[in-house]
Amino acid sequence: MSDVWSALSDRTRRAILSKLRARDMTAGEIAEGFDLSKATVSHHLSILKKSGLIVGEKRAQTITYSLNTTVFQEFLKSAASLLEREEET
Repeated sequence: MSDVWSALSDRTRRAILSKLRARDMTAGEIAEGFDLSKATVSHHLSILKKSGLIVGEKRAQTITYSLNTTVFQEFLKSAASLLEREEET
C-alpha cells in the first residue's frame, strides 16, 4: 500500500489518473495533456503501473493504459479505515 501512497503524492500522477478516469488512453494521448517530455510521462506511468493503480494492455506497438479499479477500492477502504481510527481517538 505504500507504493500507492507514494504514487499519489505527485500532482502529475494524480492528473494522469484523473484523465484515465474518463477513458483508457495510450501514453501518447496522456502526454498530449502535459507540458512534459514523453520520457517524463513514461516515468510517471511506470510508477503508477508499479503501484498497481493502472494497467497497460499492449496492442500491436501501442500500450493502452486504464485504471485498476480493484487497487483503488482497496486503497479507499484502507484510507477510510485510517480516518475511522483517527475519529475514535
